[in-house]
Amino acid sequence: PLVSGHSRAHADAERQFAAFVGQPRALLFGSGYAANLGILAALCDREAEIFGDRLDHACLIDGALLSRATLTRYAHGDAAALEERLSASKAATKVVATDAVFSMDGDVAPLAALLAACGRHDAWLLVDDAHGIGVLGGGRGTLHQLGLASERIVYMATLGKALGGYGAFACGGSTVVEWLLQRARTYMFSTALPPACGAVASAAIGVLEGAGSPVPRLHERIAQFRGACTRRGIPLGNSVTTIQPLVVGEAAAALALSQRLLERGLLVPAIRPPTVPANTSRLRISISAAHSAADIEALAAALETA
Repeated sequence: PLVSGHSRAHADAERQFAAFVGQPRALLFGSGYAANLGILAALCDREAEIFGDRLDHACLIDGALLSRATLTRYAHGDAAALEERLSASKAATKVVATDAVFSMDGDVAPLAALLAACGRHDAWLLVDDAHGIGVLGGGRGTLHQLGLASERIVYMATLGKALGGYGAFACGGSTVVEWLLQRARTYMFSTALPPACGAVASAAIGVLEGAGSPVPRLHERIAQFRGACTRRGIPLGNSVTTIQPLVVGEAAAALALSQRLLERGLLVPAIRPPTVPANTSRLRISISAAHSAADIEALAAALETA
């Protein structure tokens, strides 16, 4: 990208995405995984400490390890536990890294409390919004949903989920994004994305901003599904996002249930260790705006039967 790979389509997408999510500047990476690796390695060194939620996505953990910083974990969603660890830290640079919407449970991180803790302890907050962008905040993401903004935030959102493309944006203040441009090795030394990926990102933003945005329909389908499961006594997790986990327990049981649903024409993947903790294998149900009301009712009925 720094030699000849950054085209007008990339630049237009970066400007449009930054404006869409309310950030000063954005940088288009090859993937969300590459973005998080690059961000953490660019912000941190051996003198830094990274604080990660116990259920953070693997790319945040791998990024922390590759940065050579000290990695400290805190209990899932526990802002008080994070505060204790930040208070005890003597690191020159501190970064709190968290999913915004957790990928296997669909719950939302307590970002307001995490940001407040970062302010008290002079820390960055890296927010991975892979599963919030295009879903929450009218499609503008979890920060918009919660009304949060700060120069301490480095925001990452992928194109490969709700936005239907490929790649990811790292966003934040102009200075920190310029730092990533000059220091993030997964940006500097990787092949630039094809310009078409930038064009797809721009088109996706246009769909979300347009009068026919699919976001309201998506939330109608989520509410419909949760209501249908409640009526049938099907126990779902505490999620208002597209990710609706149904914890089964043993891996074999989850796989068998997924297979019974597949035989009824329903693709509902089973997730098992090491992606989730032992004895919490589950069906990871993903609701889409493309699903019809009949699709949702059929899924709930099939779950009850299976």
